[in-house]
Amino acid sequence: MSNAIVLFSGGIDSTTTAAIAQREGFSLILLSFDYGQRHRIELLKSQRVSEQFAGATSIRFPIDLTRIGGSALTSSMDVPKNRDSKLEIPVTYVPARNLIFLSIASAFGEIYQAYDLFYGANILDYSGYPDCRPEFIEALETTLNRGTKAGAEGIKFHIHAPLLKLSKAEIIRRGLEMGVQYQHTHSCYDPAPDGTPCGECDSCVIRRKGFAEAGIEDPALQNEVRYE
Repeated sequence: MSNAIVLFSGGIDSTTTAAIAQREGFSLILLSFDYGQRHRIELLKSQRVSEQFAGATSIRFPIDLTRIGGSALTSSMDVPKNRDSKLEIPVTYVPARNLIFLSIASAFGEIYQAYDLFYGANILDYSGYPDCRPEFIEALETTLNRGTKAGAEGIKFHIHAPLLKLSKAEIIRRGLEMGVQYQHTHSCYDPAPDGTPCGECDSCVIRRKGFAEAGIEDPALQNEVRYE
């Protein structure tokens, strides 16, 4: 069984992506990042979410992106609420985040002989983040295969983004078909200290819309676990 690195935040997308990778026969290495995000609650919740992936290896990698800033997720900037326009790239974009994360994933890939990298990029529900676009994925895959020992030895990295063109409702339905449990997944960019979602940021709105369009009640609404 081949290993695969999955960028894993414990949200709906990364959890579904992990389930797809496991269904495809990969042994999972779930790579989470403690990057100074204001919604650090996702790190605690991701531990619970990861329990459904038997045999998976979990790695938490610390990297301080607050030293770069430029994002509402890594600075004191306000997280936008109830935005009217979804066309512009919002201030919740973290500069080069997926470029950084996937590069680190490739480094672990060389160590673990895990040359398949999975992440939950999506171009439909989000705001056209540059690091979720097909051309980014293609270009980075080429770069990894030219700038690593593995690539020089003829071992090819492959970046998988199986959710790229799925709506949130389609992602949820796909996950449920595979038995994914969403009750501990976290989506909010600006939660209360106990982990309660704000209900108004882009991520909360997209999550609510996704479950509504899927015709399913969000199981997290009945999850009474709080994280102090």
